[in-house]
Amino acid sequence: MSAPVELSLVVPVYNERESLAILVEEIGRALAGRRYEIVAVDDGSSDGSLDELKGLKHDHPELHIVAFAANAGQTAAFAAGFRVARGRVVVTLDADLQNDPADIPALVAELAKSGATAVAGYRVDRRDSGWKRLQSRIANGVRNRLNRETIRDTGCSLKAFRADALRELALFNGMHRFLPTLIRMQGGSVREVPVRHRPRRYGKTKYGMWNRVFRGLADALAVRWMQRRALRYRVREELP
Repeated sequence: MSAPVELSLVVPVYNERESLAILVEEIGRALAGRRYEIVAVDDGSSDGSLDELKGLKHDHPELHIVAFAANAGQTAAFAAGFRVARGRVVVTLDADLQNDPADIPALVAELAKSGATAVAGYRVDRRDSGWKRLQSRIANGVRNRLNRETIRDTGCSLKAFRADALRELALFNGMHRFLPTLIRMQGGSVREVPVRHRPRRYGKTKYGMWNRVFRGLADALAVRWMQRRALRYRVREELP
């Protein structure tokens, strides 16, 4: 994997063993002809996900595996993936197959066409229960209200970023939901595109009412504090 890559896909993995082979194959079909890598960050899985990734790597040299010693959370997994990603464009997505890799080219194309710093996907035709959709709608509204944002779907992991902007972000627990807001705080721009959403095929959701709404409220308040305390200045001139 010494050749340059165009795209780095950063995928947190936590007890997703049954989904991994399907995900890698779907990514291969969606990105045929492109130079890409898959940075899979195993977040202390206990179901054999890491062994599955190691097995897949024999036939998929594009797979770059980072394994945590213990579960550290999704934001930590994204941060570790961003640190080792080699592409100029970084795409984030979940490993549970609810994000469709076939949507990745549209996000990347919008990033190039618009000149934006980031492109966030928003899920259309949600394939979740009514109760789960209600929780997501409340959490999304709380985050946007507190942070004066208009992101349609803060919970959608499928996003594309310019890698240099990502590496400048200071990330803390829970901040993965606010990446577009953090990008804007740095002066970047964000676009949105619709993406597909698929029903869960394996395993159970990692999120319930606590970490969707109440934990999200605490995280949104932290981001609001950061917005109020952010340094804002313009250099008029510099004479070296």
